Amino acid sequence: MGPVGSIAVKLVGFRRGHSSAAVRRLEAKMCKELKTKLLRLLPPTSNGPTIHQDIQTDGAEILSCAVKALKDSHVVAVPTDTIYGLACLAQNSEAVRKIYDVKGRNEHKPLAICVGEIQEIYKYCKVKVKEGLLGDLLPGPVTLVFERSEALNADLNPFTSLVGVRIPDHNFMRRLCQMCGEPLALTSANISSQTSTVDVHEFQELWPKLAVVVDGGPIGDQNRLGSTVIDLSVLGKYRVIRPGCALSSTLDVLESKYGLSED
Repeated sequence: MGPVGSIAVKLVGFRRGHSSAAVRRLEAKMCKELKTKLLRLLPPTSNGPTIHQDIQTDGAEILSCAVKALKDSHVVAVPTDTIYGLACLAQNSEAVRKIYDVKGRNEHKPLAICVGEIQEIYKYCKVKVKEGLLGDLLPGPVTLVFERSEALNADLNPFTSLVGVRIPDHNFMRRLCQMCGEPLALTSANISSQTSTVDVHEFQELWPKLAVVVDGGPIGDQNRLGSTVIDLSVLGKYRVIRPGCALSSTLDVLESKYGLSED
């Protein structure tokens, strides 16, 4: 996806692979009735935007809308570099409770946080690896688990001293975090225990519970594996929590380049 500033946005009106105009009208009507904002990211073309002027706007508009919803303690659905996610402000306890309710998620299952820049990780985590290691793996389809710092909301995962952190390789998500100025709590966009989603229509039953749904189109190779989750909280060691979609390349960095051994 190109720079967010050049991404065109289509408000109200989703694309389904071969959906009819009637289906699209029905979705728009449903959206209006539910007061859920459905926003579509459209990638730029080499010859400039090809959509009509009346449905085109600056990429900043979709970011502004999502940021406002997050700041108002709402939950939003967003595309990432792996699967679709649900996001809220990690420092907002009310929003954290909402995201558990939306998913029907067990309250003892942790949420990861998402930040826009590597330096932000040091504020919310106690990092025991070289900064170069972070730069080799992030941004990317990897969640790194560290001991949490006192700066992180105590109501986020209060049952553990650890927290997973992501920087998705996705321009929209990175910019969203930067504009919020604080970490997002992030989890997969699906009802708990159900299959991960790579298209917005796959979690359509959740739309009524969300303030904003951002459609970034079908994601990646659609393997639905999610990010590779690695615990780096023990000095010189790593532990695989979830293999995910980037295990081999991640272990190559950890072992071959930085000499970490499996815990």
